[in-house]
Amino acid sequence: QVQLVESGGALVQAGGSLRLSCVASGSIFSINTMAWYRQAPGKQRELVAVITSGGSTNYADSVKGRFTISRDNAKNTAYLQMNSLKPDDTAVYYCNAVVLRTSNDALRNYWGQGTQVTVSS
Repeated sequence: QVQLVESGGALVQAGGSLRLSCVASGSIFSINTMAWYRQAPGKQRELVAVITSGGSTNYADSVKGRFTISRDNAKNTAYLQMNSLKPDDTAVYYCNAVVLRTSNDALRNYWGQGTQVTVSS
């Protein structure tokens, strides 16, 4: 099995910063992409940022220039640095990883349990 554990969510004032972390553990041969999604109350889950094993990144238009995704492959960890936070960034943030459990396995999709980010105005 593979587990993803997020941390770093908090209550912060508008304009502030937070850094989220996501640690993957368990039976892992390699991790393909790692990503952050978010889901606000009453809204669908949306992609925030994604990073490949080679370090290529992509961002939602709403966070470009404010958020930065990174990863430490040796630690199976992804980060999301969030700056200039806005009340609209309030959501539960979920980590996602596409994982090979063995060299012969198929790619599998895993999710963390989520961490709450609340931005007050």
